[in-house]
Amino acid sequence: MTAKPSTTVANLRDLGGTPLPGGRTVRPGLVLRSGALDRLDLDADPVVAGLGLRTVVDLRSAPERADHPDVLPEGARLLVRDVLADKMSESRMPAAAQLKDLLADPVVAEEHLGGGKAQALFGSVYRSFVGTASAQDAYRTLLNEVADPQAGPLLFHCTAGKDRTGWGATVILALLGADEETLMAEYLSVNPAVKQAFAPMIEGFTAAGGDPDIALALIGVFPDYLEAGLDEVRLRFGSMEKYVREGLGVSDETVEALRARLVV
Repeated sequence: MTAKPSTTVANLRDLGGTPLPGGRTVRPGLVLRSGALDRLDLDADPVVAGLGLRTVVDLRSAPERADHPDVLPEGARLLVRDVLADKMSESRMPAAAQLKDLLADPVVAEEHLGGGKAQALFGSVYRSFVGTASAQDAYRTLLNEVADPQAGPLLFHCTAGKDRTGWGATVILALLGADEETLMAEYLSVNPAVKQAFAPMIEGFTAAGGDPDIALALIGVFPDYLEAGLDEVRLRFGSMEKYVREGLGVSDETVEALRARLVV
């Protein structure tokens, strides 16, 4: 996966270039991932302007979209699929996407997220990526769009571009044949960009007496998070292929089209 030096879109990465078995790679320029597009400025950002994006898939919740609406490249169509809708309707915890709000108050953060609660919460969220109907609808849409030549180049994103987006990238790369070591390396590769983007928030939280481990648990991604999602795939479906076919309802023909389009 290749980091793109955007000045107005956080954590922009091209899935292209990811190594696959047999000396193959993912074709560049067709599927990209990022954080939110609320600060996109094509006049000031030739990197994004040059991508020629035709489709944007926004995986965020309604409050996130209302607070930070996407700025779309001219001519791009927007598809909104709220991954966390079902998880948040059944949970009393703040939306994972809004957890950064807790960093405004170290006492509240410690109550909700201290003592390993943050890690447990993210494990639960990643399992929901696999099992809830809203997440299945979102990732079904993503795979169907990625397989469609008319939809690309395509960019999919959430707020920070690390969890909901990270799971989507993992599923795509797994279908293309990437091994587990590559999947984990690509998943973790966003950490420097995410930590840089949220550095002022982390510094403010710790300066106010907050536990830096809590901040890092929210802002970064960790192997345990992805492993929770992969374990849920094994428990519910046995394999990534069956998760895609039975859980997401994506046809074998669509998977083959996705591979034909993205593997080089």
